[in-house]
Amino acid sequence: MPTTEHAALTASQIEDFVTNGFIRIDEAFSQSLAQECRDELWSRIGLSPERPEEWTEPVVRVASMTSPTFVAVANTPALHAAYDALVGVGRWRAPNGMGTFPIRFPSSVSPGDDGWHVDMSYGDSPDFMEWRANVKSTGRALLMLFLFSDVGPDDAPTRLRIGSHAAIARALLPFGEEGATLRQLSADGFASTEDCAVALATGAAGTVYLCNPFLVHAAQPHRGTQPRFMAQPPLLPTAEFDPDLPPSPVQVAIRRACGLRF
Repeated sequence: MPTTEHAALTASQIEDFVTNGFIRIDEAFSQSLAQECRDELWSRIGLSPERPEEWTEPVVRVASMTSPTFVAVANTPALHAAYDALVGVGRWRAPNGMGTFPIRFPSSVSPGDDGWHVDMSYGDSPDFMEWRANVKSTGRALLMLFLFSDVGPDDAPTRLRIGSHAAIARALLPFGEEGATLRQLSADGFASTEDCAVALATGAAGTVYLCNPFLVHAAQPHRGTQPRFMAQPPLLPTAEFDPDLPPSPVQVAIRRACGLRF
């Protein structure tokens, strides 16, 4: 692996990403931008922070937001530098929007979407269980978690299985270019990652978690008092992995897990 420091990430941070499957970027975007985004999301869902009696659902989803505010959040200098460091210069597409947003509200009702899973990268089936991923991570350079509100341990932070990306890379290897569906990949309940330690995606508004596309993660119920605003967009690649280019940290993690040379 490269040992030089990047403008945004140190060599130690990059090694943490390769080993653990994610890193946390504090103050990736400003508190003021986070507030603007929350205001837009409140307006989009037709609810208000001043009317908690109307927060009747455990989760409300917004598919995407493409206003200049959200584009600015996804394209701060700190994040561009981090994308370069983890994916490679010129190997990712600048986001022109953001989604999806699972906005979670304090509730005693199960959200019904808190199972362990991996985000799939491509497909056209209306059944999301038939969407696919392959060992080259075609169609996805990173999984990203953007925190638009302060998220503590009780505020439904996303659960992350540390190091689980390596097991998923090995599971995908036999499926080759075609890849595996989520139904195939999850047939055993991700048993190969059950012993992984769990980290919580907590932090102040403006925090971003940049994750290996294969990281196993899960939602959880909201036991706090204030809604949690978070987005989980992909970072899209410009092309397939190129064996003629130096391997990115995303590729290094996959190679290390599988013993591959692509």
